[in-house]
Amino acid sequence: MSFEIILVFIILGVTILLFATEALPIDKIAFLIIVALVLSGLTTPEEAISGFSSSATITILMLMILAIGLEDNGVIDLLTQSIKKLKILPMVLMVPAFMLISASISSFISTTAVVVIFIKIIAQLSEKYNFSAPKLLMPISFAGILGGSCTLMGTSTNLLVNSVAQKLGAEQFSFFEFTLYGLILLATGIVYMTFASRWLPKSNNNDLTETLVDNTFMFSLTLKPESKLIGTPISDAKFYKNPDIRVLKLIRNDIVNDNPGPNTTLRVNDKLVVLSDVKAYASISKEDFRLTAEKELSFPENINEDEENDTDKTTYSYVELLILPGSEFIDKSFSEIKNLLYNVARPLGIQNRRQFQKGMRLNLPKIIKNTNLQAGDKLLLKAKEEEINHLYSIDNTIVLLHHEEDYNINPTKRTLSLIALIMVVGLAASGVLSILSSALAGVGLLLITNCINLSKIYKKVNWQIIFLLAGMIPLGVAMHNSKTDIWISEVLLNALTGQDNLIVLGVLFGITMILSGFISNNATAVIITPIAITLAAGLNLPAKPFILAVMFAANFSFFTPMGYQTNTLIYGTGIYKFRHFFIIGGLLSILLLIVGTLLLSTMLPDL
Repeated sequence: MSFEIILVFIILGVTILLFATEALPIDKIAFLIIVALVLSGLTTPEEAISGFSSSATITILMLMILAIGLEDNGVIDLLTQSIKKLKILPMVLMVPAFMLISASISSFISTTAVVVIFIKIIAQLSEKYNFSAPKLLMPISFAGILGGSCTLMGTSTNLLVNSVAQKLGAEQFSFFEFTLYGLILLATGIVYMTFASRWLPKSNNNDLTETLVDNTFMFSLTLKPESKLIGTPISDAKFYKNPDIRVLKLIRNDIVNDNPGPNTTLRVNDKLVVLSDVKAYASISKEDFRLTAEKELSFPENINEDEENDTDKTTYSYVELLILPGSEFIDKSFSEIKNLLYNVARPLGIQNRRQFQKGMRLNLPKIIKNTNLQAGDKLLLKAKEEEINHLYSIDNTIVLLHHEEDYNINPTKRTLSLIALIMVVGLAASGVLSILSSALAGVGLLLITNCINLSKIYKKVNWQIIFLLAGMIPLGVAMHNSKTDIWISEVLLNALTGQDNLIVLGVLFGITMILSGFISNNATAVIITPIAITLAAGLNLPAKPFILAVMFAANFSFFTPMGYQTNTLIYGTGIYKFRHFFIIGGLLSILLLIVGTLLLSTMLPDL
């Protein structure tokens, strides 16, 4: 083992450790990889930054922009409209039906964008038809990933593996070359999840509708000095008899009254912690109370609590923001949020996922501003219309509802965006243009027709993924330059001496799947693809089945919510526990490993 190989293993080990522990953001890890490769001499400076100009990186960036245009112009919503019209079906039929729709759309559009739309749709339908939403959401996420594995442009992993393999001398894949295998794996997943969904949580235990549709938030209000309610019973306040408002606590001179009765006399600077929906809150704010946060959080003067006092014609909206794992808001107090959202939005209230149950049995902190946010909590924000797009761009959050907003989708732009999608798929699938060229043409069409705004694109693009690719691609180059890939493949060959080629293929599939469950699927793809190609060469076998094993396995780490971004999204809603992924998703991963290995073995000449 050479010194260069030892250096590569050190960098690989530290990288995997950082990814697995989430000690640093993935984009920072990627940048540090570039620095380490340059300083260690494992790559030239030009090779170290080659990831930024890689065809895979640029293609994925273009497809991200295309997906943003499709979502902003209502194309994804249009494609999912038929779902909203579905009448209630037996769950045994609903699961495969929804999975097929999710998989079909995800074959050509960003899986993450599709699942975000489905989260909202499922929440609405479950409330309307009173079915168990958790039994559908995980199958839909899994189906989106499986559907994305049916085409070359379906996932970023597919594009990345294809690009890395091509640079190493392997033959590139055509658009639909592995679609048949993908469809068989998709069918396997649909059949399995149709039966496995019965073991997913029921609504009465973990209610998605409550998390995503319920507009009830916790507010802290302070009685104004000039209020007419001073010296009167709390029951004299107009909102007290409102069934949508509940007084939870009264705080006076830091003394907390956990159950203020209707005859409790109000005094100056009394603070009330109330439970209220958005519409009812609007009526409170116009009475004798002010939002405590307005003074205590010291918000910018250009954002005023009472809109009747506004001197300009600024339009404000209420936005509900779901906090996901990895969000910068986690463990931040209500008071600290103002620093993160300075001049963008004002936090008005929170909905704590673990405390807000149907019975409203709460264990609230003394003052709302000291509540630390956790994954699954919701923030109610008030923001200027022109700042709404910034909220959509915040990493590891989802804008669930945008109150008092008329989306006004332009039919012409929606049609042009749909044409752009069809053009990209058609040109790439027919072989007239490469995926990169067709994606560039599609984004160009959206720009020329003003279907997308670059200033919004800059905010909405997931730059973490772009930096991740830019950092991992040169790591693959370093593995090849130092012959680390050859060393690892030789170790595997020696360990598997005398074993059938089917076993070797299965081991590669399993190693990739396990590694992808703990670090990024894209990072796994870059690390394992060179090894797979070298392993195939050592066995004098065609490289394509080994490359496809990496491509599929990197996507199929269903046993952990961190294996794929869509799984992280649904995990963040709070309706699933880790064990649901480990057991239900783990069994699916094992099943797909077996089926996938058998399928790909048909490409081997001696089987």
